[in-house]
Amino acid sequence: MKRIKQIVLAALCWMTTNYAGAVPVPAGLPSDTLALVVDKPITFSQLNTQLNSSAVVGLSTPALGSSQRGTVLLTLLDKAISLNLMYLDAIKQGRHQELDYQRELKTFSAGLLAGLYRKHYLRQGLEVSEQEIQDYFNKHFFTDSGLTERLRAVIEAKLRKQQYTARKRAFRAHLRQGQGVEIHRERLHPEEDKQRGATEVVAEYGGERISWGEVREHLSTSNHALDLDRRLEALERYLDNELMVMKAEQAGLDRDPHYLKRLAEFSKTHLVNTHREKIMAGWQPSDAELREYYIRHRERIAFREHRRLRMVVLSTRETAEQVKASIERGQITLYEAAVKHSIQPGAKQTLGDFGWVERGSGFPDLDELAFSLEPGELGGPVQSPAGWHLLQVTDQRQSQHTQFADETTRRATRRLLLKERLDQYAVELRKTGYPVSVYEDNLNRLLRQEANWMAAKSKAMADNPQRAQQILDGMRSMVD
Repeated sequence: MKRIKQIVLAALCWMTTNYAGAVPVPAGLPSDTLALVVDKPITFSQLNTQLNSSAVVGLSTPALGSSQRGTVLLTLLDKAISLNLMYLDAIKQGRHQELDYQRELKTFSAGLLAGLYRKHYLRQGLEVSEQEIQDYFNKHFFTDSGLTERLRAVIEAKLRKQQYTARKRAFRAHLRQGQGVEIHRERLHPEEDKQRGATEVVAEYGGERISWGEVREHLSTSNHALDLDRRLEALERYLDNELMVMKAEQAGLDRDPHYLKRLAEFSKTHLVNTHREKIMAGWQPSDAELREYYIRHRERIAFREHRRLRMVVLSTRETAEQVKASIERGQITLYEAAVKHSIQPGAKQTLGDFGWVERGSGFPDLDELAFSLEPGELGGPVQSPAGWHLLQVTDQRQSQHTQFADETTRRATRRLLLKERLDQYAVELRKTGYPVSVYEDNLNRLLRQEANWMAAKSKAMADNPQRAQQILDGMRSMVD
């Protein structure tokens, strides 16, 4: 089912874009460009990085050079095209100018800058002199072997850690030095929250004034609404953050490439998510629409009962009866029976664990037995084309979303319906909203190139097993 969905998504990508065929990638674009959404290229390296660096929801991670990799990259390309289209549509509709989005973008930026400055200050200039190392050695070690290089490195690391710890303790004092930080404790009592005006100043630093309206959200959570000391500490942390942002900008960290990249990624992804949420909020399917959709897509929404089975397969009924009797008398365990007697392939490795099965998905007699047993109960023997089976249920998952009247079923139906409508919205953007070009030949060329590289590497490893072993040993040492 998953494979079919991937193929359909990929096919949809080709049908709803301007097919580029053998047309070369336009000049000025990266040579590994796979698609162009208006003026925004999507490259092979971008998709490969996305696929290799972390798990992608709903997708497996096939090996380099495998045929499945092309299918997965097509699916990723489809998702990337939709993301770019939704981003352009959000800009067109002015979502990026909305106050909520701007506030969230500012909060994320401040968090990045504060973290960068903290790391920058705590780690910069941690230097240990030769004399400090020697003094530490003389004070703490009694050995005739002298100061070895290994011991020197250990001492240097320890002294650097001490410097880091001391700097960390003094960090707040460093931030506030010369800033004239003042907190108006008398204006922060929780019992006066309802009377306090939004413009009332509750703290000051470096010529800046912090009003109650600016920090009310931070200081009125369940943890801080009733406890003045907790509220004051939350305000202290807020001021620390503001000062770190100020010092980060003074140090030019707002031009740091890592910061700019992270901010750009967040601003685009968050804008798209915000846009999607607001689009879906405008869609309110009626009860009749939901019911009709559930009837048409029941197989996708409903979850039938599943059971996890441990199984021993024997060649004859007589053998199965004998093994079952031995298990029931405690002479042998089900695990041992699987290892010693089961004719099922791989039983010695799995100890008879058959995995999860869905009601109605197996041979009728096996299915009836599996879903009539209580967990832990031994059942059988029952026959199938594979032999005579002894079964035990080790776990179970109850059926879900089988009745439309159930509220959880209605919510699941609504989620799937809205997702389908959102997918169709993106398809319409491809057809009528923005020009999209897909360079299929470039994708095929790069996949062949990747497969050839992998094949060459595999051959080189096979031709030189000693070198291959050295590489494996090196990788193990890095893990260890």
